[in-house]
Amino acid sequence: MNAPVRKPKSATGTRSESVYAGLRRAIIEQALMPGDKLTEDLIGDRFGVSRTIVRTALARLHAEGLVDMQPNKGATIAQPSLSEAHDVFEARMCLERQVLVRLAKKVTDQDIEQLQQHVALEAKANAHDGPAAIRLAGEFHILLASLSGNGVLARYVDEVVSRCSLILALYGRPHSSDCSINEHQQIIDALRTGNSQAAADAMEHHLKAVTDRALLSSNSDRHRDIRSILDRYAS
Repeated sequence: MNAPVRKPKSATGTRSESVYAGLRRAIIEQALMPGDKLTEDLIGDRFGVSRTIVRTALARLHAEGLVDMQPNKGATIAQPSLSEAHDVFEARMCLERQVLVRLAKKVTDQDIEQLQQHVALEAKANAHDGPAAIRLAGEFHILLASLSGNGVLARYVDEVVSRCSLILALYGRPHSSDCSINEHQQIIDALRTGNSQAAADAMEHHLKAVTDRALLSSNSDRHRDIRSILDRYAS
């Protein structure tokens, strides 16, 4: 029996994916900030796509809680309330403890090496590329979830980590990224021992520290050139 022919992704689907990925990365790297207005015409112009394609991308970001969409008001980067922020961090704590409990029981030397390589990328970016350092910090947690082998768990961690990036942009305060890198290393060290309780405790310590670095102040700088920001993520 012949294998089914896989249909190639349509050009429209590919362009929508590109817009979605570019906007999502801009949000995660905190180039686009909570409250920033996203006009379909401007996005379409910078990415070179139609408004229909832009709407599809924005709908995906809305479903992930990264974009707010209101009738007759258009789309804006989501602005989680303090109550929502606490709920998101609480849910993240539950999810990521389970990730570490599961991963500690099956972690391999190859997994440890992959995590170490990622932390090395974080340290390198921290020295000269702030936005990339922010993104890589979140991707460390997504990598942990992926290595756990539970696809559903990984998908929810991916979403909650992205929403936490919004929260940190809105309520966070300046701090040294060295703190996060050191805490990530502690998680790896705990995983290396194979002790699931130690690994889960290391994650809890890290996320409590992240929470302490958030929910303290509001970023009121709204005077940025959205056009030039989008240009960086449309290429």
